[in-house]
Amino acid sequence: MIEILAALSAGAAAGMRLGTPLLIIGLLQGSNLWSQVPLLSRISPYILVCLLASWSLFELFASKKLAGQRILQLVQLFLSPIVGAIMGLAVASATELPSWIIALIGGLLALVLQLVQLGWFYRLRGLPLWAVFLQDSLCIVLVLFAVDAPRQGGLIALILLLFAIHSAKQWYQWYWQNRRG
Repeated sequence: MIEILAALSAGAAAGMRLGTPLLIIGLLQGSNLWSQVPLLSRISPYILVCLLASWSLFELFASKKLAGQRILQLVQLFLSPIVGAIMGLAVASATELPSWIIALIGGLLALVLQLVQLGWFYRLRGLPLWAVFLQDSLCIVLVLFAVDAPRQGGLIALILLLFAIHSAKQWYQWYWQNRRG
């Protein structure tokens, strides 16, 4: 159960940002860097640090402007399930569950949260700056919780999933109210 909560927390972090969670996971592993992370263990750690640090900086600065948010939304929509699956496998490596279940949990939660973020982006015509700062902070907290406190991180991820369901319900009602009017 702890592994599932860790995968949920890591998947939620990947649903908000792509580079930052992967960079933090690699740096938290110490001298091993990404040697325990599927797919990333085959790439040179020096190249990964450069790529992930560059992408994290791009995410940090591009998310503050409307045009940058549009670019990030497009890239994150397609890559968040992959990064969520990788993150789920990275934090829940020692488990009795098949690895494809852990990858599926992390990837699907990342996709759901990314779709909710995309919906709010288009409904609000861009995310407000306070929401972007909240995303950045929450992403870092979720990665740290996935590694050190998976119960708390999983609880936060489940609350975010509840928020996603509530958002979908609001969008459905909003759609039918505007269609009738």
